[in-house]
Amino acid sequence: MAEQDEGRAKAGTWPAWRGAVSGSRIEAAELAAPVMAMLRNWLRAEAGDGRLLPWVPVAFGAGIAVYFSADREPMLWAALAAAGLTCAAAFLLRRRAAFAAMLMVAAAAAGFAVATVRTARVAHVVLAHPVYASSVKGFVEAREVRERTDRFVLRVSAISGRRAIPKLERVRLSVRKGTAPAVGSFVELKARLLPPLAPLRPGAYDFGRDLYFQGIGASGFVMGKIRTQAAPPGGGWRLHYAAAMQAMRDGIDARIRTALDGDNRAIATALLTGRRDAISRPVNDAMFISGLGHVLSISGYHMAVVAGVVFFAVRALLALVPGLTVTFPIKKWSAAAALAAATFYLLLSGAEVATQRSYFMTAVVLIAVMVDRRAVTFRTLAIAAMIVLAVAPEALVHPSFQMSFAATLGLVALVQIGMPQFFAAPENSRAARAALWGGREIMTLAFASLVAGLATTPYAAFHFHRVTPYGVLANLAAMPVVSGIVMPAGLMGLAAMPFGLDRMFWEAMGIGVDWMVVVSVWIADLPGAIGRMAAFGTGPLLLATTGIVLLGLLRTPLRWSGAGAMVVATLWAVSIPPPDLLVAGDGHTVAVRGRDGRLHLMRSGRDAFLVREWLAADADSRGTGDASLATGVSCDPEGCVTAMADGRLVALAIDVAALADDCVRAAIVVTTHQAPLDCDALVLDHERLRRQGALTVRRKGEGFAIEAIRPDGVDRPWAPAIAAAPGLPASRSGRAIAVDATPAESDRRPDD
Repeated sequence: MAEQDEGRAKAGTWPAWRGAVSGSRIEAAELAAPVMAMLRNWLRAEAGDGRLLPWVPVAFGAGIAVYFSADREPMLWAALAAAGLTCAAAFLLRRRAAFAAMLMVAAAAAGFAVATVRTARVAHVVLAHPVYASSVKGFVEAREVRERTDRFVLRVSAISGRRAIPKLERVRLSVRKGTAPAVGSFVELKARLLPPLAPLRPGAYDFGRDLYFQGIGASGFVMGKIRTQAAPPGGGWRLHYAAAMQAMRDGIDARIRTALDGDNRAIATALLTGRRDAISRPVNDAMFISGLGHVLSISGYHMAVVAGVVFFAVRALLALVPGLTVTFPIKKWSAAAALAAATFYLLLSGAEVATQRSYFMTAVVLIAVMVDRRAVTFRTLAIAAMIVLAVAPEALVHPSFQMSFAATLGLVALVQIGMPQFFAAPENSRAARAALWGGREIMTLAFASLVAGLATTPYAAFHFHRVTPYGVLANLAAMPVVSGIVMPAGLMGLAAMPFGLDRMFWEAMGIGVDWMVVVSVWIADLPGAIGRMAAFGTGPLLLATTGIVLLGLLRTPLRWSGAGAMVVATLWAVSIPPPDLLVAGDGHTVAVRGRDGRLHLMRSGRDAFLVREWLAADADSRGTGDASLATGVSCDPEGCVTAMADGRLVALAIDVAALADDCVRAAIVVTTHQAPLDCDALVLDHERLRRQGALTVRRKGEGFAIEAIRPDGVDRPWAPAIAAAPGLPASRSGRAIAVDATPAESDRRPDD
């Protein structure tokens, strides 16, 4: 009986336990139900009418990004077919719930296809090996005035040398300052040609890709005298247009020179014509350190000032005639005049990527005024982005595009989401009283500077390895003067040039530029003004971009997920371990991280630009001539050797005689020669560097993980794959090593 009671008691406990679990599940479900309902409501609101358009250029850009991440060039027919099929599917699903998702897929496929078509259209030969003496004839298409040298782009008509040289379309050549030929002239010269500059380390910016999309297949410098010849037929209207615009820029610069000189003249010319290479390095560095560097690149701010000044000036003049004000739409006429002025400014400044984006944005705003539509919206920005990416999809990977659109997205979001609520105050409130004393304008400028600075910080840190802690302060101090004096004076100077009355305006412009330089130098000298940031990969940058897009485009509280993404991206970026070894593509410079955590150099060459880039990417404040760079490095005529943080040695074998000893003592040997097959060290020799370019090496246990700028299997038009030299063993030709993967022992011991 007792056993039965005990059994019943035990049996009776099960329903209670199950009931508790069931109850907790019911409670959890009850708690989750309103959360899920709230999320569904937010998602419905985000997918409402008019909300999808701003996301189309985001998906379009994502497709372009996928294109540039491909290892090999996609097949044109496949890219076009994918775009056509996905667009057709989106059209068929336009009345279904899946339309939004399919539209984004179609936009991404279209972006991928547009980038593929663009590359096919500009396809041309890229020089693979240096040519030390060549004879070149061609038309001069562009010219740059720089601080120490000049540079020009030559469209090649004929090229020859001692060895066979591929038929290049364009080359970019440097000459002594003041000796660059005029745009539009036909010249013959001797030149040393080099392949386009490859990234200086894995993950660095690819200058060669930029040159490829400009149609430039080689760079170099002129040797000897440039001979101008009679131009043969075939120059084309583009050349005549380029010559006319260059003559206009030179004329403006010449007029500015009559009133200004030095950096004042260079900055004034940069603001009006886009030619900013003549600015001295100290002032240029101070501008960017202080956060005023954006003033030197003609972008949205400049275009807005030009259009705004012309718009209000024309409208004020027309308003002086009462009959016009009553009878005609002078506001629309003013917008048309502003659009014409913006178009002229675009052509005069050279139509760079940032200027194009600014122009399209401004044009859409002015056209909206002319057709009685709301001007500053996310749709305006979306249309401008689509136009820029459709015309030049390669702009997506350029820092100018990334920073300008990120800043503009932040400002549009501030106007549409934050600013109205911030200034919505009762008539007698403190905010309203402060507005009467200019407080509203000051706060608007402060918020705009803060938002634009935060939005561009990830891209400045990624591309330039620095941030601007005092950017808001610099913009508050300098931008009112630039907006109120510098740019209006420059525009009035351009208008007065035909009448010979421009000198006073250049002098007024110089006063404002003086103030801007003083502010930038003062800010740059403040403690902590140089915010250095070590290099990080594209992963944190993409996550930060996602965060900026979410914060800018979402309207519901879901937008704060973007802030979380940016926090994670920041933590990710600062947690990436630095490389233990950097090797230059020519094998003449090696940087090794020692026990002190800093880089130490072994080099047989003097590439200051390379060393400066490496130090910047390492957040290292030392200069290229700092004696501490050679601390712990032992050198003799045969080579150099130094120790890594774990004590293992790295050797740079300059002479082949050093290899025998280095292969026994060192863990890593870098050489421009062919090492013995029985070398015990990990060998980074001429053959591997020739194929893969610059390398970074990280310690991975007892082995090493190697990353190359041109890994095996990667073959793009701007960075063609280089075949392994015939006759070398497979291990000597260097098999690919995955990043962050421990290489096999056979990769450390090529003889195994």
